[in-house]
Amino acid sequence: MEYPVVNKEECTGCGVCVEVCPMAAIELIDGKAQINNEKCRNCGLCLGECPVGAIKD
Repeated sequence: MEYPVVNKEECTGCGVCVEVCPMAAIELIDGKAQINNEKCRNCGLCLGECPVGAIKD
């Protein structure tokens, strides 16, 4: 299974993805989103909510 990936150069660290993730699989580390693939269920909510499109599938 492929998981969403955060483009660290595009991520602004706004935290919207952290708030919408129902599995608490995303956290901000050094001001950038990081996805924990062990918790991620590939629901895609973060993809649609990232205001800058920094999360890709």
